[in-house]
Amino acid sequence: MQRSAVTGSVRARAVLGAALVSTVLCAVPAGAAPTGDAGGAAARAAAVAARERACPIVYFDLGETLVHTAEDGGTGYRAGAAAYVRALRERRIKVGLITNVPSSWGATDAERAARLKQEVDATWQGPVPFAWQDFGDRVLTPRTEAERKPAPALWQRAKAGSGRCRVVYQAETAEEVNVAASLGFVPYRIGRPHRPAYLPVGWVDLLGR
Repeated sequence: MQRSAVTGSVRARAVLGAALVSTVLCAVPAGAAPTGDAGGAAARAAAVAARERACPIVYFDLGETLVHTAEDGGTGYRAGAAAYVRALRERRIKVGLITNVPSSWGATDAERAARLKQEVDATWQGPVPFAWQDFGDRVLTPRTEAERKPAPALWQRAKAGSGRCRVVYQAETAEEVNVAASLGFVPYRIGRPHRPAYLPVGWVDLLGR
């Protein structure tokens, strides 16, 4: 790898890391910390409250973000995707999907998610099955064709269902990442040269501290 590429990668990571740290620090209340036993208890309570507000949930697009479709129609994980999701879950970071499917696939998210699972599993060629269980009920799909991304509805629903937790969105398209950012998500566009394949797990974890 050329030195300029390495320098660009380091600079990109430093800038992104600084941005995340700045985001977290901006959530810390201004003013001097109280002193004494009461102050210590108040500080601990504030820390707990801050973590509850900041707990990260990482949402992904599905196709060409976590899953790749080959020319023959077969599907499998993108390189590094399975290990990345597993690393998030090992840190107890929740994950979800925000993905377009036909609204006719069901009357509820659960029904449409079940149909999506059938469709993906039917063409799956990867050695490791897709970890549907990790996403739980956080698979958000359009209720109508008007809700299809890049319409904001799915991101709005994800944010509303995340309580006080910080929300991250990762996808391969600039348009989706930009819409998510405009709605308060921490955005990350995957697949760009000289940058981490996904938002580094340590940086995601910072959002909860």
